[in-house]
Amino acid sequence: MKKITIMLVFAAIGFATTAAPVGAAEQFPNRPIRIVVPYAPGGNVDISARIIAPPLAEVLGQSVVVDNRPGAGGNLGASLVAKSTPDGHTLLVGSSGPLSVNPVIFKNLPYDSLKDFAPISTVQAVPLVLLASPKSGFNSVTDVIAAAKSRPGKVTMASAGAGTTNHFAIELFAQMAGVRVLHVPYKGSGPALSELLGGQVETMVDQLAASIGYVKDGRLKVLAVTTAQRAVALPNVPTLDELGYKGFQASTLLGLLAPAGTPKPVVAKLNAAVRKVMDNNAVAERFRGLGANPGASSPEEFSTRIRDELAQWRALVKKLDLKFE
Repeated sequence: MKKITIMLVFAAIGFATTAAPVGAAEQFPNRPIRIVVPYAPGGNVDISARIIAPPLAEVLGQSVVVDNRPGAGGNLGASLVAKSTPDGHTLLVGSSGPLSVNPVIFKNLPYDSLKDFAPISTVQAVPLVLLASPKSGFNSVTDVIAAAKSRPGKVTMASAGAGTTNHFAIELFAQMAGVRVLHVPYKGSGPALSELLGGQVETMVDQLAASIGYVKDGRLKVLAVTTAQRAVALPNVPTLDELGYKGFQASTLLGLLAPAGTPKPVVAKLNAAVRKVMDNNAVAERFRGLGANPGASSPEEFSTRIRDELAQWRALVKKLDLKFE
């Protein structure tokens, strides 16, 4: 009799253990969802969060609040989410900065981008573009390479800052092209674009989202796109891969993540919701208007993208022995 009772108790415990995640998903969400943006309002990451928040709330049946937590290059907000209760009610709009760049340039990060998050889905990727000032005389990537070979280390190439995806793309380009350029880091895309427009620097690698207005009105020349596929917003501009730099890939990836340990059924429910939102043509068009390539993914695909990006930049920094203060 005692043996039967004990077996029943263990059976009940086992049932409770297996049923708990399913129950969590059925009850989720049972309160407002907070999407943490690890940057100040107004940038690409913040705008993206505010595009998806209303339709996501409609799909999930709960309000979705955008919470800006800027600081330490995105590390502050990322750390906050990593340490949050893993129940799906606190999410991170993660981009390449805190996920695959900061782990390379910062020592002793308060989170591990591969272990402390449960990726949900990608939302969009912003291509980077190689731009030229109209005063530079450059009309193609071939022109830039020829100048770099005739003036080693003298052709100026601006970025939004040292240790950014833009900077890494410059270093990768120079390495693959076998040239030396002069990297000129600025504190953000705004000042760099201003100097490029004025001709103080000759070229720049920048997020298309920040420079698309200048490209479309003809004030800046776009010579190439850095993603494997052409940018949706610039279908006639070739990729560096097409121009002979095989395998060249650099972009600013963006997606939603939950804290590690979030029940898989909750992650699956959030993934399904994001997919439904991104299937909405009006939402996708808003991202395309920003120069982004919109698209959802599986959690596994998003995880692989983060891992691959991180490995790519770690290898580049190690090979070139890049130093960051």
